[in-house]
Amino acid sequence: MQVTVTNTDGLKRELKIQVPAQDLEARLGAKLEEMKNQVRLKGFRPGKVPVSHLRKTFGKQVMGEIIQETVGESSQKALADEALRPAFQPSIDLEGEIEQVMDGKADLTFKMSFEVVPAFELADFSKVSIERLVAEVKDADIDEALKRLAENQKNFEAREEGAKAENGDLLTVDFVGKIDDVAFEGGSAEDASLELGSGRFIPGFEEQLVGAKAGEDRTVKVAFPADYGAEHLAGKDAVFEVKVKEVKAPAEVSIDDELAKRFGFDELAKLREALADQIKNDYTRMSRMHLKRAMLDKLDELHDFELPPSMVEQEFEQIWKQFEHELSHQSKTAADLDEPEEEVKAEYRKIAERRVRLGLLLAEVGEKNNISVTEQELNQALAERARQFPGQERQLYQFYQQNPQAVQELRAPIFEDKVVDFIAELADVKDKAVDRETLFADPEAEEHVHDENCDHDHDHDHGDAKPAKKAAAKKPAAKKPAAKKKKED
Repeated sequence: MQVTVTNTDGLKRELKIQVPAQDLEARLGAKLEEMKNQVRLKGFRPGKVPVSHLRKTFGKQVMGEIIQETVGESSQKALADEALRPAFQPSIDLEGEIEQVMDGKADLTFKMSFEVVPAFELADFSKVSIERLVAEVKDADIDEALKRLAENQKNFEAREEGAKAENGDLLTVDFVGKIDDVAFEGGSAEDASLELGSGRFIPGFEEQLVGAKAGEDRTVKVAFPADYGAEHLAGKDAVFEVKVKEVKAPAEVSIDDELAKRFGFDELAKLREALADQIKNDYTRMSRMHLKRAMLDKLDELHDFELPPSMVEQEFEQIWKQFEHELSHQSKTAADLDEPEEEVKAEYRKIAERRVRLGLLLAEVGEKNNISVTEQELNQALAERARQFPGQERQLYQFYQQNPQAVQELRAPIFEDKVVDFIAELADVKDKAVDRETLFADPEAEEHVHDENCDHDHDHDHGDAKPAKKAAAKKPAAKKPAAKKKKED
């Protein structure tokens, strides 16, 4: 096998690989000899089929398989011999007449084109200083959590006859909605429960029922939001004829041992302890999120190296596709933005570059420090995932068994978190005490992403840490419309 490097432009590489025809012929002969004792052909005793007959009957088919195997093996060997790490699966282009190669009259020659993973130096993590936001669990936090639990356990009791409905009351109603005096689909219901002030119905609906009495008929006039989920209703004025059948007031739930017993605790003190642990876990999770965000920002700041263009382009395409998808939910396109489309694309391309850079960084740290995801960690993540789908655990496990890419996506964030934890151990991390509001303020939290087309010759997956979604602050697509409130709810 002869390997010639024909292109070294930046991160681009092109190799020309030539495998002599006699090597292919030797492999073909060995394969046919192997088949001789396996093939059963009419008119020949087992093991007595002449190789010349096998060549005539199966030669081209077997040679095709040999060429395919040879291309795969020789390309991998060429990469290893040249110590090259492709950023993507290389593209293969056969040269010459393939029929001549099949007939053993020409060498197998092909070009392999790809981009390599850039070589770069990692920063000295021991010199990296990062703040970790921490908050103390206070009694007021536990009291607030208990209050929410009590409110979720509240019952409703019928108000006295003739009493007016107040905000927070539970109404039982029948209603029929009409647009231009014509009832519309999904706009009618009987014995519907509606808690005033819950915001379940479109704006203005619940407010017009405050003060209603049981047995009273009311006419409610509203306008469907312009971004309402059902396009035929969006922006339309509607009139609802509502019959209030029952008015119930919320009954106060005492925060005592009886409340604790509803949740399986012997006494209120035990429930408070459990809530304190839960809140502490929530605080720890948010603290870690802020730390991770700061870490990724610092890593991005400290490293600057050439990026494989195809990796950036693929990441950008994914971001832009998601952006357009979010816009479509608002019945908009990029042309409806306040900024020119090219400027928006330029911003998102910077985000793509950051993601790729961080992904390569984390992969490099993991590679140099033997950080990988164990089967136990993967199984734990899979079990946690299965708990989110009670009753469908078997189907979920089967899905992951049949979809290696889904397993990769499960593995990637675990690897990313392990690398971040490793760096945090080396870095100078100082705790900064903050209040609950600051801790839970949105840090434009990073997400993980794994590019299934990347092959860095690692035995683990790498996480391409996403930066904040820029659209969240600037582009309408970032703010996904809230779930539309439907009258049939």
